[in-house]
Amino acid sequence: MNHHALNPSSASLATRDLAVLWHPCTQMHDHETIPMVPVARGEGAWLVDAGGRRYLDGISSWWTNLFGHANPRIGAAVKKQVDTLEHVIFAGFTHEPAVELAESLLRVAPPGLERVFLADNGSAAIEVALKMSFHYWQNIGHGEKTRFIALTGSYHGETLGALSVSDVALYRRTYAPLLLHPELAPSPDAYEGEPGETPVQVATRRLGQMRTLLERHAHECCAVIVEPLVQCAGGMRMHDASYLTGLRALCDEFEVHLIADEIAVGFGRTGTLFACEQAAITPDFLCLSKGLTGGFLPLSAVLTTGKVYAAFYDEYRSGKAFLHSHSYTGNPLACAAAVETLRIFADEPVLERNRLLAAHLRARLAPLADHPHVADVRQTGMIAAVELVADKATRRPFQADERRGLRVYLHGLDHGALLRPLGNVVYFMPPYVVTTDEIDHLVDVAIAGIERAVA
Repeated sequence: MNHHALNPSSASLATRDLAVLWHPCTQMHDHETIPMVPVARGEGAWLVDAGGRRYLDGISSWWTNLFGHANPRIGAAVKKQVDTLEHVIFAGFTHEPAVELAESLLRVAPPGLERVFLADNGSAAIEVALKMSFHYWQNIGHGEKTRFIALTGSYHGETLGALSVSDVALYRRTYAPLLLHPELAPSPDAYEGEPGETPVQVATRRLGQMRTLLERHAHECCAVIVEPLVQCAGGMRMHDASYLTGLRALCDEFEVHLIADEIAVGFGRTGTLFACEQAAITPDFLCLSKGLTGGFLPLSAVLTTGKVYAAFYDEYRSGKAFLHSHSYTGNPLACAAAVETLRIFADEPVLERNRLLAAHLRARLAPLADHPHVADVRQTGMIAAVELVADKATRRPFQADERRGLRVYLHGLDHGALLRPLGNVVYFMPPYVVTTDEIDHLVDVAIAGIERAVA
């Protein structure tokens, strides 16, 4: 592994970085042997390093990029905004980009969502939804509701509230003493089904278990929080839309809120603009971020109902206001990027094109289903995943410390592709501007990387 030996500017940037920076989701010691990749620019689905090497961004840079790096339309919108207003306090003040963004979101969101609360990032959106749900019940006289229900295998972010309702041990275990304790309902993840069980049957069985949990705990619970259709950081685990339909009905029956975390799956990733559409449901809270700005700037939004909003709307002395705040709430530059991102969806047949790309990806990955070390090949829209296992018959996983996924990542870097597996799950979540030829490149590199990883 010696990517940057030939390029002094790359090598020096990496050296300078390792002297001063601390990177996310990284054991920094790894960089004694694993190259840091200094990116000089992005072009569409590609990243270009300081030495001119090109990498196809197969993971949309942590699932944020929708329409390509350095997208000219979004870039122009941000540049225009920079010249007029970069930021203003969002308490007592407003501006065109934020108002237009809220109007645009509510126009395309599931019906019945009427209010938009803006924040800075995905974790912040989850914090807002959790606090707002709890505070709603308190405002209407149900202060006994203080708990949440989450799914096994769930991931909702890294701040303490978001981490509290997450169930990926890798992220949660260390901080367990600091966290709230949600009730965990078994995930409808089809991969965890009994032999011969269909995804619909798994969903039905899991809804039965959710009902039992709600019978026991609804009186003390504010909300159920789920990632609709795909549990992303938990390993791209996927479930049938019927689970969401049934869950909405259960939340209504037992009088708890439904929080849909569409931070990763929103904006067309699952084949529809929002994953909830595939179940024809409207959550009480819809959390959005990542693709919201097309991958340009940090921004998140929590959409909620008029009923929730009304529970906070009162004379100041009632003490019912929602006082959550971020300095950069409603940042005009981020809002301008988001407005333009939504305009691209309105102007271009994005979802139709994605269906063709998704079909091509599905066809190219299909042969991997027969691989002796592949237990599952699954796909929902523009998200596809390949589950690597030590033993196909028993689905016995590789040991985590063997770091098989890391071998795929390193092979990818050597062959012009950014693939960053989640443990032993190799996944594909490319920008929507990717071509079928580029998908071929991504899959070819991944297949060769998988061969190397399981050897």
